[in-house]
Amino acid sequence: MSSTNSSNNLTVPEAKAALDRFKTEVAAEIGVELKDGYNGDLTSKQAGSIGGEMVRRMIRKQEEQMKA
Repeated sequence: MSSTNSSNNLTVPEAKAALDRFKTEVAAEIGVELKDGYNGDLTSKQAGSIGGEMVRRMIRKQEEQMKA
C-alpha cells in the first residue's frame, strides 16, 4: 500500500507538535515515561493506556464544546 493512502497522515502538519506535547503530558500524568524519539520499548499496556487516555480526553473536550 502506498504511504500516500495512509490514514495516519495529519491533515494539518503543524498539529504533530501539538499531538506530541499532548501525548507527553498524558503519559506523565499516568506515570509512563516517554523518551524523545523512539519509544518502542513500551509495553502494549503502557502504549494503550496513553492512547486510550488521549482519546477519552479528546471525546470529553468535544462533548463539552457541543454543549456550549
